[in-house]
Amino acid sequence: MPMEQETMGMLVAGLSIVMGTAFIVVLRLLFSKERKLFRAAYALVLSFFVFFSLAVSQALKAIAFDINHPMASEEISLLLGFAGVLWAVSMLFLLLGLIKLSSVKKTTVVINN
Repeated sequence: MPMEQETMGMLVAGLSIVMGTAFIVVLRLLFSKERKLFRAAYALVLSFFVFFSLAVSQALKAIAFDINHPMASEEISLLLGFAGVLWAVSMLFLLLGLIKLSSVKKTTVVINN
């Protein structure tokens, strides 16, 4: 797909900065001693970031694909289909992480008089 020369670099740089920051924050939460109860949820959110990054990578490959290639249409369709599957898996991890974060363990409090 034709676009300005600097656009792809800016897309990759922007995505890398945002996803890198989010990845570091979730890693810190994952290994935080105060948040041991939510480690499974943070691991699922971390998996979301990994799979979402892979999906965006495949989509960017499709965007940057050479349209003069003899089978460009088929290759681009395959890359976008693969990106869609990775995106769906990433969303599954995000939803599972949100479910884990929203489930509250009930505890019994005993008060001795």
